[in-house]
Amino acid sequence: MAAILFFEKPGCRNNAKQKSLLELSGHHVEAVNLLDYPWTKEELSCFLGEKPLAACFNPAAPSVKSGETEPHAYSRNEAIDAMIRNPILIKRPLMKIGTRCIQGFDTAVLRNFISLVPLPGAESVVKSITMTDMDACPHIADFSCTNQNH
Repeated sequence: MAAILFFEKPGCRNNAKQKSLLELSGHHVEAVNLLDYPWTKEELSCFLGEKPLAACFNPAAPSVKSGETEPHAYSRNEAIDAMIRNPILIKRPLMKIGTRCIQGFDTAVLRNFISLVPLPGAESVVKSITMTDMDACPHIADFSCTNQNH
C-alpha cells in the first residue's frame, strides 16, 4: 500500500470523502493543510503538470465564482504566483504518491498508480461514500469555499 501526502482544505467535505476512500483502500494518508503550506513555484508547478491552467483553479474559490479571478486570463507564471498568494485558488486535492505529484481526484488516473479496491470488510462503507465524480465539488452551484452552510 502507498504512503500519500494529501494536501487538503481542512473541513472540505469532498476532501474528507477522498481521504476515506484512500484509507479504506489500505493506504496511509498524511493530511497537510493546503492553505498554510509554504508553496514554492517549483513544487506547485509539479502538481499542476501540463494540464490547461484553467483546470488547475478551484472553481468553488470565492474570487473564481464571483468572476474577480478569471482562470483563462493568467499566464502559467501568473497563475502559480496567484495560487501561492491565495492557495484557496488551487484545485484540490494535491497528492504526492512516491515521486508522483497529482492534482485532483481522478480515480482513473489514480488507478494507474495505486489500488482503490476496498479492504475486506470496507466495501459497504466505500460504496456509501463514493460519489459519481470524486474530482468535482458536489456543491459547485450553491457552495463556495468560504460558505459551507450547504
